[in-house]
Amino acid sequence: MVTFGLLLVGGLNLGLAVLGFDVVKMVLDGLGLVSIFNLLVGASAVYVVATHKGDCKACGK
Repeated sequence: MVTFGLLLVGGLNLGLAVLGFDVVKMVLDGLGLVSIFNLLVGASAVYVVATHKGDCKACGK
């Protein structure tokens, strides 16, 4: 659930960044946590890709 949430927020943020709104940077920049958040989103993507076959009903068959 945590990885899905991170990917959801990261994906929405990336989509909004195309329009000029970097919400994560606005919220976390003062705390210096933007790089850590981006690292966690990347690690979540790797985890989801690595475990996808076991979670996916279509791929697991």
